[in-house]
Amino acid sequence: MKVLLFHGYLLRGTGSNIYNANLAPALARLGHEVHLLCQDREVELEGVEIHNPDIGGLLPVYVKDPYEGFEVKAFPELSDDELDHYLDANVAAVRAVAEAAGGIDAGLANHLVMGPAILARAGVSRYAAKIHGSALEYTVKPHPRFRPYAEEGVAAAAGVLVGSRHTGESLWEALPEVPGLREKTRLGPPGVDIDAFRPGEGRGPGLVAFLGKLIVSKGVDLLLAAWPLVKAKHPEARLEVAGFGEFETGLCRLQAALERGDLDDAREVARLGRALEGGEEGRLPILSAFLADPPPGYLDAARAAAGSVEFVGRLGHDEVSGFLPRAEALVMPSTFPEAFGMVAAEAAACGTLPISAGHSGMLEVSRELAAGLSPEVAELLSFPVGDGAVEAIAARLSAWLSLPAERREPSREALVETVRRLWSWEGVARGVLAAASGELATLPDPA
Repeated sequence: MKVLLFHGYLLRGTGSNIYNANLAPALARLGHEVHLLCQDREVELEGVEIHNPDIGGLLPVYVKDPYEGFEVKAFPELSDDELDHYLDANVAAVRAVAEAAGGIDAGLANHLVMGPAILARAGVSRYAAKIHGSALEYTVKPHPRFRPYAEEGVAAAAGVLVGSRHTGESLWEALPEVPGLREKTRLGPPGVDIDAFRPGEGRGPGLVAFLGKLIVSKGVDLLLAAWPLVKAKHPEARLEVAGFGEFETGLCRLQAALERGDLDDAREVARLGRALEGGEEGRLPILSAFLADPPPGYLDAARAAAGSVEFVGRLGHDEVSGFLPRAEALVMPSTFPEAFGMVAAEAAACGTLPISAGHSGMLEVSRELAAGLSPEVAELLSFPVGDGAVEAIAARLSAWLSLPAERREPSREALVETVRRLWSWEGVARGVLAAASGELATLPDPA
């Protein structure tokens, strides 16, 4: 088959980028001719022809971050003319690729906007729409201006893929006017490169990791606040924070305040919240509640933990596969809905215990992983988001680090086996083709 994937972004760093960088070669390994439209001019993928639509240097995004070589605007910041130019340029590029290929048999449009509308306008007759959470939650739901584009794109799709039941429910709520949307929505989670993400040598004793965007919604502040409680019980423990984003300065300020024992400045970070990533002032309620009445001895513990937290910066995907196996545990503390707990699944593939917020796609991943674990370990995989979340993170990390190595090892093996069974990329690729062809009976229903 001739398969066209429209992504529109880079192929490194964030979840949807990694999804496409792995999906395209998986389709090629299955014997298909694969054309991938994106804005990455550096990455080469085996068996994949990459095309870069000429969008004039203006890159619309869902969460604003700098991208070298582009002028970046969040979708709501675009003028009507800028949005029309972006759409027209990509539609023309899709048509040109399809014509040069002699037609396209199946397509995949990534993100709720603008990928599906672009494939619909370009005349791709059979395609699936893959709903990554960012476009849905950050653009379409809060900004009704973009709802017609979302409706146009998913209405013409043969199938709609969501990473979790939570994302499906959120999509149906956002687009109630699209006929048959619920009926053609199927589960299509991302996959894990089980050859790259696997247990390795040199696991650091007591090493805990965070990996993701450094923005308020990822909840890194909760992990930093929890860390002194962990360190007090496990003096050898270290925390490495990998990622980049607009809230990095705020997180570094919070960490510095804790290390000084400066509760007033830590509370000020919690009060300012989103203002420290460039938005309007927005208090961080969970952090504020914790800092309003911290446990006895907390400031002494915070000062004693100084030097045990390191911000390691942005990692490429090849670096991530070396980073995760070194950690005893990974924490995914997002306070905002996630379409799928991708980082948690990759950590589990490495035998690293993922501790995730107990909601949205993260909770569904935790439940799948829990099935192969003993009850005492299974309950460590998830924590409730709300008052008490800081203490809950610390308790779960401390419990895992306190287990003897001979009791942790069977759990590591079970995590690895579950990921290999559920989330290989070849399986994901077959599901995409089935959705694009409208063969939905073979795919799991998220309802």
